[in-house]
Amino acid sequence: MPILRRMIRLGLIFVLLTGRTLLCAQTAPVAVEYQLKAVFLFNFTKFVEWPADAFNSDQEPFVIGVLGGNPFGSYLEDVGAGEKVNGHPLVIKYFKTLDEVKSCHILFVNKAGITNLSDLLSAIKGRSILTVSDASDFLRSGGMVRFYINSNNKVQLQMNQDAAKTARLQISSKLLRLTDKYEPK
Repeated sequence: MPILRRMIRLGLIFVLLTGRTLLCAQTAPVAVEYQLKAVFLFNFTKFVEWPADAFNSDQEPFVIGVLGGNPFGSYLEDVGAGEKVNGHPLVIKYFKTLDEVKSCHILFVNKAGITNLSDLLSAIKGRSILTVSDASDFLRSGGMVRFYINSNNKVQLQMNQDAAKTARLQISSKLLRLTDKYEPK
């Protein structure tokens, strides 16, 4: 079984085994959908390669950022607690505005509260940031990875490979096999 599928299954088992405990411990329940998306965000760190100049030093943290409201509750921190990405400590940061995004390697853009995706994505174009969202027009606006729910109520991925190449990100073929390729119209 390919490693990514195994990791996703392990993530799903983790969600299923710990989901009730985590849901009970939080003040606002996090939908299982966002628990799974948190696992995906973390797993992207293993299947995307950032250029060396994406880091100012060997000690600089690897940042997964969330722009807009936080749909993950504390689950994203729970998944990434104590983890490292290629020797860089993993840090989760929350941003209310794009101006706050200084150092970030994966940026989840919450569709709630975002009015102009094209302007937002244009502002970070050329930076080595893997952009991810579940907004329906995200890829068309220049985003890289889009979560969507298929007809079987499963989380699926679409990828805009051209946008990832522009950001100088190398996507593993193992990840590409799990995504639906986005074809611009």
